[in-house]
Amino acid sequence: MIRLIVMYNLRAGADEAAFLDWRLNHHQSANAALPGVLRTDFAQVLEAWPDRAKARFRFVTTLEWLDRQAFERAFYAPNVQAALRENLERLGEFEYSICETLTSTGTAP
Repeated sequence: MIRLIVMYNLRAGADEAAFLDWRLNHHQSANAALPGVLRTDFAQVLEAWPDRAKARFRFVTTLEWLDRQAFERAFYAPNVQAALRENLERLGEFEYSICETLTSTGTAP
């Protein structure tokens, strides 16, 4: 399984309420509609650990695909990359991590 993890902050002065409205509605649907996406989640970071640690990012998005080929077909498609460049304008600091799940335990809620 391939998991894309995107951790990010909004640009300084951004309207967080407007961002959340866009992110929870339009963008969540767009992420879920990407070819081969098995699951996508959006989270707000509540705190960091250990005590007194400062959270580096405020938001986290994850998307999962069955395999690397499915991920690459969806993520690197020219239209997806064009939309991604446009969406990055909303962000301040960000980090994208492309991960391969090596083991997993438990069930989804």
